[in-house]
Amino acid sequence: MTSTLQPANPTEAVKRPGRWLALSVLVLAVLLVAVDATVLGLATPYISEDLNPSGTQLLWIGDVYSFVIAGLLVSMGSLGDRIGRKKILLVGATAFGAISVLNAYATTPDMLILARALLGVAGATLMPATLALIRNLFHDPRERSLAVGIWGATASAGTAVGPIVGGFLLEHFWWGSVFLINLPVMAVLVVVGIKMLPESRNPNPGPWDLPSVLLSLVGMVGVVYAIKELASHGLAWESLAVGLLGAAALYGFVRRQLTLPAPLLDMRLFRNRGFSGAVLADLLTILGLSGLVFFLSQYLQLVQGRGPFEAGLAELPAAIGAVAAGLIAGRAARRFSVRAVVSGGLAAVGLSLAALTVLDQSTGYPLLGVALLVVGIGAGFSFTVTADVILGSVPKEQAGAASAVSETAYELGAALGIAVLGSIVTGVYRGFTGPTGTPEGAHESLGGAVEAAAGMPTETAQSMLDAARQSFVDGLALAAGVGATVLLLASVAAWFMLRNQRLESGQL
Repeated sequence: MTSTLQPANPTEAVKRPGRWLALSVLVLAVLLVAVDATVLGLATPYISEDLNPSGTQLLWIGDVYSFVIAGLLVSMGSLGDRIGRKKILLVGATAFGAISVLNAYATTPDMLILARALLGVAGATLMPATLALIRNLFHDPRERSLAVGIWGATASAGTAVGPIVGGFLLEHFWWGSVFLINLPVMAVLVVVGIKMLPESRNPNPGPWDLPSVLLSLVGMVGVVYAIKELASHGLAWESLAVGLLGAAALYGFVRRQLTLPAPLLDMRLFRNRGFSGAVLADLLTILGLSGLVFFLSQYLQLVQGRGPFEAGLAELPAAIGAVAAGLIAGRAARRFSVRAVVSGGLAAVGLSLAALTVLDQSTGYPLLGVALLVVGIGAGFSFTVTADVILGSVPKEQAGAASAVSETAYELGAALGIAVLGSIVTGVYRGFTGPTGTPEGAHESLGGAVEAAAGMPTETAQSMLDAARQSFVDGLALAAGVGATVLLLASVAAWFMLRNQRLESGQL
C-alpha cells in the first residue's frame, strides 16, 4: 500500500520553469560526495605508505566518515526542512570543500581520521537536501522517477569519475590531491546553486530538538563502533558498554520522537510497509557491497600490480551498469512491479558477489569485469526504485526527514560493511605465515607488507609478499561470500516487504 500525497495542482508543478537546470545543480552535490567516497579506496595504499597507519587506523580512515554522517543525517535532514534545504545545501557544500583541504594536508593517521569525521559533518547536509529538493521540484510521479534516476545515475557516474580522475592524480601528484578535486565541483555548485535553486522548507516545522540530535548521534556512533570492535577484536567489555550506551540512546531517541509534537523524525513513517522495506533493502545492499568495494582497489593495485589509473578504469563497468539501470528503473518498476525490480536487482548483486569467491591472485579481468557490470546493473535498479518509493511515501513537507532515513540506511550500511566485511578481510590477512624476519608491521595491512618488502632481501621479500597477497585474497573471497549471503537474504526480504507496492503513474 502506497500513501503518496499529491500536490494540489500537479500540472502547475510539472510546468515549473527551470526545474531541470535546478536538478543539474543538485546532481553536482551528489557527484561531490560520490567522488570523495571512491577515491579513498585508490589512495589507501599511498596513505599507508606515507602515514603508516595501523590496520585499525586504516579501517577508521575508511569508515569514520560513514559513522559521523550516519549519526547526523536525520538531524541535518530535519534541519533542512526547518531552515531551508537550499540554505543548508549551500552551506554544507562550502564546508565540504574547505574540509577537503584539511584531509588533503593531513600529516598523521589521527589527523586524517579527524578530518574525515569533520567531512562527515558537512556531508550529512548534502544528500538529504538534494533528494528533498527533488521531491519538491518534481511532483509528477514519472518526472520524479526520471529525476531520481538521474540523481542515482550521477552518483554512479561519480564512482566511475572518482577512480579514473583519482588514479590520474595519484600517478602524477601526492595522495592528498584526490581530496582537492572536490574544490572546483563545490565552487560551481555554490555559484550556480545560489541563482538556480528554489528555496523550500516545511511551513510549520516546529523547533529543532537538540536532545534528539545528541541522542541520534550518540546512538548511531555507539552501536556502529561496538559492531566494528566486535568484528575486529571479539567481545570486550569496553565495546559492549559503548554498544549498550548507543542502543539506549537510540531507544531514547525513538521514545522522544513519539512524544514530541514536532519530531525530528516522524516514526509513523515506518508503519508504511513499502517505506520500511525500501529502507531495509538499502541498508542490507550497501552492507553487502561496501566492505568488498573498499578492499577491491587494494586487490587490483597491491595484488595484481595495476597502477591507480588502470585500477580506476577496471572498476568502470559497475558505474556503467548502474547509470544505465538507474535511468530505466522507474519504467521497469511500472511495467513489472516494484518488488520484482528491487528483489531481482538485489539477487543479481548477490550472485555476482558469489562469483567473486573464486578470486585468486591471477584471476583474469573478464570474470571481474562481468561481475562488476552485473553488480552495477542490480544496484542501479534497486537503489533508484527504493529512493522513489521512499520519496513517494511521504508528504513533501517531510521530504528532508524521509530522505535522511534513506541516506542514513545507506551510510549505516557502508559503515557496517566496512567494519564487518573489512574486519573479515583484515582478520584473515593478519594470520598469514611469512618467512623468518617478517616484520610485525607487515601483518597490519597489505600496504604495510609492500612497504616492508622494500627493505628486505629480494628472495625473502618475494616469499613474504606471496604469502601476504594470498592471505589477503583469501580474506577478500570470504568477505565476498558473506556479502553474497547478505544480498540474497535482502532479496528475499524485499520480495515480501514490497508486496503490492506500486510507483504512481503520472502525465508523462
